[in-house]
Amino acid sequence: MDQLATMGRVLTEAQRVVDHIEASQLDDPTPCTEWTVRDLLNHITGGADMFAIAASEGRVSDETHGRLMTGDNLGDDYRGAFRSACNRAMRAYEPPGTLDTIVVLPFGEMPAGVALDIAMFDVATHAWDLAKATGQSTALDPVLLDAAWALGPMVLTDEVRAMGIFGPRVEVDAEAPLQDRLAAFAGRTP
Repeated sequence: MDQLATMGRVLTEAQRVVDHIEASQLDDPTPCTEWTVRDLLNHITGGADMFAIAASEGRVSDETHGRLMTGDNLGDDYRGAFRSACNRAMRAYEPPGTLDTIVVLPFGEMPAGVALDIAMFDVATHAWDLAKATGQSTALDPVLLDAAWALGPMVLTDEVRAMGIFGPRVEVDAEAPLQDRLAAFAGRTP
C-alpha cells in the first residue's frame, strides 16, 4: 500500500474512534496526562490543518502554528471538525509530486513525504490514546498499527521524547499485542 493510501486508512480509523466519542467524555483525562479528550482532539485536528497548509503552501508560519496548536479547532462539532481537517490534509497531499516537495514546519524543513510520516505516527498514536480514554477497543486497524510501528523509530527520537509529548518507552512483553507494544513505545501504559 502506498504512503497516501496508508494515511487514508490511518485517518479513517482515527475518524472511527472520534465518531464514537460521546460529548460527555470531552473533559475526561487521556494517556497524554496534560490533555483531556477535547485537548487531544483539538491537537490532532489542528495538526491535520497544519500538515495540509505545509503541503499546499510549502510552509506553516509561526503565527498559524500557534493558532492551530493553541486555538479552538473544534467548535461545536468535534467530529465534523476532525473530518474536515483530515479531508483538507488528504487533498493537499494528493497532487502528483507533492510528497517530494520540501515543506517548512515549525520543527524543521523536510520532504512532504517525511512530514506525512510524522503525521501518520502522531495520528495513529493519538487514536490509541483517544480509544483508551473513552473506553473503546485499542485493537485498532492493523494497517494503522503496522504503519505507526514501522514509523515509530524514525519519528520518535530522543529529541522528540525530550520535548515531553511522548514519555520514555514503557516495558511490555515482546509477545504483547501490537497496539500495546506501540502504546508502550510511545510512553503509554497499555
